[in-house]
Amino acid sequence: MAAGAAAALRPSGESTPDVPPGPGDAAGLVLVPVAYQFDADPPAAGPRLRTLASKIKDAGYDNRGGRYMYHHTKVWGDPVMSSPDDRYHVAFVGEAKVWQAADGTGSQANTQLEPQYPDEKSQAYWRRKIPQGPADSSESSLIPLPPMELTPPPADQVRLRELLKIEYGPGAASKEVGTLYARYVIPRATRAEILRVLADLPGLRWRGQVTDRAGRAGVAVTYDDREHDVQFLLIFDGNTGVLLAHEMLTLTPVRISAYQMIIDTAWTDHVG
Repeated sequence: MAAGAAAALRPSGESTPDVPPGPGDAAGLVLVPVAYQFDADPPAAGPRLRTLASKIKDAGYDNRGGRYMYHHTKVWGDPVMSSPDDRYHVAFVGEAKVWQAADGTGSQANTQLEPQYPDEKSQAYWRRKIPQGPADSSESSLIPLPPMELTPPPADQVRLRELLKIEYGPGAASKEVGTLYARYVIPRATRAEILRVLADLPGLRWRGQVTDRAGRAGVAVTYDDREHDVQFLLIFDGNTGVLLAHEMLTLTPVRISAYQMIIDTAWTDHVG
């Protein structure tokens, strides 16, 4: 297992840690690392990202339209709680479906899911503290969204560099990429320029073929922020350049992960 690898989940006691859990798995999931294709001495990501940018194809939503931008996302590690002695940790998990128009209005539905743990000792500790419910809580009713200004990112290098906050480094840029993809339906030309902006950042490493927590194949890049002991991971679809997942993984012995997976993105005229 790679020390700085992407994270997958498994139920306690399961013997196949490299397989993401299905919807019927037991409550209380333990975080385990999964090795990257390129673990030791991964190459610089720049040349691979530029190649990917030059050959990406249309995504399912390209050349389509609708009143609402639809996003179905799942987030692990929001928030994280620790025991008073900082020995045992739990990260909460939520799922969201958002329908949002250009003026910000629309609806959102949230679902609270079973938490994750960095190890089985944390699992045992927190399962005594947290009331146990069904594997998946029922989805909440639709929540109306207030008006807000939404300006989709352009296929313009200068503006994209501002939006991705590259002056703060690759870690900040990685987080902003996750934010853009979870909020907007990013067209093909803009996806290519995002990859080119990332290609110019120092310190990004190419991790090759990986699988996200939904079992989707993708290609990954990482940035290790040694000052803060955090690794940033971006997983892209190797055909369309669409972002599949974004992760911030601690590089300390306690493997706590904040992981956002974008399950679906589309244009639609309907809510629900």
